[in-house]
Amino acid sequence: MKIGIFGGSFDPIHYGHLLLADSAREQLALDQVWFIPAAVAPHKQDRHATNARQRIEMLELAIAGNEHFRLSTIEIDRGGVSYTVETLQTIAEQMPGAELFLLMGADSLRDLLTWREPGRICELAAPVVSRRAGAPDPDFTSLAHLLSPARLLQLSALRLEMPIVELSSTDLRYRARVGQSLRYRTPRAVEEYIRAQQLYR
Repeated sequence: MKIGIFGGSFDPIHYGHLLLADSAREQLALDQVWFIPAAVAPHKQDRHATNARQRIEMLELAIAGNEHFRLSTIEIDRGGVSYTVETLQTIAEQMPGAELFLLMGADSLRDLLTWREPGRICELAAPVVSRRAGAPDPDFTSLAHLLSPARLLQLSALRLEMPIVELSSTDLRYRARVGQSLRYRTPRAVEEYIRAQQLYR
């Protein structure tokens, strides 16, 4: 079983998230991609997030009908600040023998050394960095002192390319707040949910 682990606030989820997940599923031949909304993201503790139930419901609407996508509430169920290393450890214990891939953007790779136990994260799951067409390959050399040469070579060989999609949850929240369109930025069901719940007003 090859599982992609995709964490984040997903506040709200948008087509950039879904495209990254599907690109990873296809290019890495993943059996499943797990979307794992954070209870409290360590780097966003100063921001008031939409409540967990609403973020879960938006995720459910967004991934409905895709048999390869799964929602996991492991971090929300645990509560408190969500640390990736704890999540990966729990999944590894629950799914012995599964091969885990941690899906992330290039900015997350740059920040990885500041995360809790980055070396252990790279042991539990292979970080896979999305790369836009024409962009340089991800640079894993900052992790060299944490990993064996073989593991570093293995991680550096992983590739995940996706089209350029300039979308962000921050922008969607702003657009919702000022009454601008969310069409073609997030699935229609999520757009309608945001409107009905009057989120981000």
